[in-house]
Amino acid sequence: MYIIKRIFTMLVTLWVITTLTFLIMNSIPGDPFASDADVLPEEVVQNMRAKFNLDEPLPVQYALYMKNIMMLDLGPSIQSKTRDVNTLIADGFPASALLGLQSLVIALVFGLFLGTVAALNRNGFIDYAAMGFAIIGISIPSFILAPLLIKYFAVEWGLLPVASWGTWMHTVLPSIALATAPLAIIARFMRSSMLEVMNQNYIKTADAKGLSTTGIVVRHGLRNALIPVISFIGPLIAFLLTGTFVIEKIFSIPGIGKYFVDSIFNRDYPVILGTTIFFSTILIITLFLVDISYRIVDPRIKLSSRGD
Repeated sequence: MYIIKRIFTMLVTLWVITTLTFLIMNSIPGDPFASDADVLPEEVVQNMRAKFNLDEPLPVQYALYMKNIMMLDLGPSIQSKTRDVNTLIADGFPASALLGLQSLVIALVFGLFLGTVAALNRNGFIDYAAMGFAIIGISIPSFILAPLLIKYFAVEWGLLPVASWGTWMHTVLPSIALATAPLAIIARFMRSSMLEVMNQNYIKTADAKGLSTTGIVVRHGLRNALIPVISFIGPLIAFLLTGTFVIEKIFSIPGIGKYFVDSIFNRDYPVILGTTIFFSTILIITLFLVDISYRIVDPRIKLSSRGD
């Protein structure tokens, strides 16, 4: 029953997001062909508007768009003459997903490690160093960190390539730039959570029984300390997998973020709507999986909704 209710809620949420995005896009004055009206004959412009149903009343445009959405058709791109929105997303998602997965692994591995080590060495040098790094990581925006990485690792030292996409070496710098802030946030979450868990009575009992610190941390501490971190990981996964606009633009990565930024400048409504729906779908699904993962991490947690 819980899963059925969640699926229904997910569908309603996606419908609300789609509707609001559609209304916002159509509330902007003008249309994608406004700039062409001065250089093309009026008949040509009208035909172009008719091709994309922009000459129809807004309720008709909405009905046609929702009909196509239910058929998993995100429509044609206004700017691209050879690819529709589905094709653009299919072409851009692999690059964004690869970059996102690498960034996620970096953020999780180093974030959980730093947070745990800092908690186990509370108020010591390691704790201060780890949290100092976390503060710096959170404070420096990715659009500032990315050029710094390019300047030193690519331009001055020549260690890694940039401004192209092909081998794993091209993914290192953008992955680091994308992962630094999430890594720092996860480290701070993990430290706070681990400190709270390590002060619980069952941890003190395990220590009194003579279990090693490593055994206590692995068997009892990590599992319970991960629960608050998982709440942050859900939106983070969707954010990383669908690509970040600034990082992809800086490193010239052919991902979804690049198409989204270009579509805004070109007022390519179908691409803006399609990428927004795609991002929202991944976010909604990951949040659902996060709720399921609570049960996996801690079997004592029961999945239920109000009234169950």
